[in-house]
Formats: sequence, structure tokens, C-alpha cells
Amino acid sequence: MSKLIIVFSGSGISAESGIKTFRDYDGLWENHRIEDVASPEGFRRDPQVVLNFYNDRRLQLLEVKPNQAHDICVGLADFGRVVVITQNVDDLHERAGSQDVIHLHGELNKAQNTIFPFEIVDVTGQLINLGDHGQNGGQLRPYIVWFGEEVRYMEEALALVQEADYLIIVGTSLQVWPAAGLVNETKQGCQCYLVDPNPPSRHSHDITVIAEPASVGMHRVYELIKADQA
Repeated sequence: MSKLIIVFSGSGISAESGIKTFRDYDGLWENHRIEDVASPEGFRRDPQVVLNFYNDRRLQLLEVKPNQAHDICVGLADFGRVVVITQNVDDLHERAGSQDVIHLHGELNKAQNTIFPFEIVDVTGQLINLGDHGQNGGQLRPYIVWFGEEVRYMEEALALVQEADYLIIVGTSLQVWPAAGLVNETKQGCQCYLVDPNPPSRHSHDITVIAEPASVGMHRVYELIKADQA
């Protein structure tokens, strides 16, 4: 029977590609206060600032490439079905070749209609400007889950985690809820790995901790699963 391997990734896996992590040491995100660029209130106050912020992030994606950690996620298909559940809004998992990716917090390369939020538009490499409307009217905004908004695909992610034979947590501090709570939902016998150069000192799970950067740590995980299935 094919094994189900879940990779639960956060900003640390993309940091090696040159994408800054969500919060820098000073609590800012690319020199912006989080509440100004990642909340519905911030968008209502100054939509142009918010659009400019995500336009810059979107264009930066064109300048970076997937790294070895992303590649190893694809290679885990040697051992079973791989589903990536990511908190990241970049497309590096897809560009590396991952076929089954769930974005809990949205995607930079998509926009949504503010009036009809189920209308999603591909804006890869493009700008979203004030006055850009969807087919049904309504200003387009970044397809991003902001603070105070409902996390997408949580039920689907939860169902997958509960069936996982392997859960690999890479590049996330496990401090962003409710997504971080997924790690407590695994079935008995699921082998769990946490890859992070600065892992949390406490966690409520039986996890094999690999205190390494994403690429190095994911290589070790690959070898451990390979040995487990030998």
C-alpha cells in the first residue's frame, strides 16, 4: 500500500531561495508593519500601499528559484504519495515540480474579487492596480489570507494529516494558528520530523527534530525515510 507523505512547509524553506521570512527580527515585514499590509483594515485604510506591497513581492518571485529543499520534496515521491501543505504564498513548490500543493494562506500569483471572493484571477508577473476589477465588478485584491480572515482548505488539510504515514514539518516555527495545530492531528504510528535550524524548545508531539537549514535537513529526512522503507 502506498504511503502518504505530508510536507508541512513554512517560510524557512523559501528563505534559502532569497525570500525573506514573514517576520524579521524587528517585527516588520519588508519594512512594513504587519497590520498595515496583512489585514482587511490596512487594505481599507490605504489600498494602494497594500497593492504596491504585494506587487513588489509578486515581481520578486520572478527573480528567485526553487532550492534543494523544494527539489527533495518532489523526490519524496520515491516513497509514496506526497502532498505539500504550505503556509507560503510563493510558487516555489510548484516550480520545483510538486503536483499536489495546498496553500493555506493564499497565493501571490493570484488575485480575488473583493465583492465576489470566489472569483480568482491569475496575475503571475503582473501588477494589481486600483481600478482593476473582476468580471463581476469589484476591486481585485491579493489572494492572501490576512489576519482576521478564515484560513483556506483547513478541513482538507486536516483530513490529509490524519491519514499521513509521514509528516515532515519544515521551515515553520509552529506559531501561526490554526495551521500549526495540524501537527497534533496525526494518527498513531505516523512518523513526524521537524526541520528547522532554530526549533521550538517545546512541542506537544513525538517529533524527530533535525536542527538544520531546510536543504540539509530535508536531505536527512529523505535518507531516514529511505532507510525506513528498505
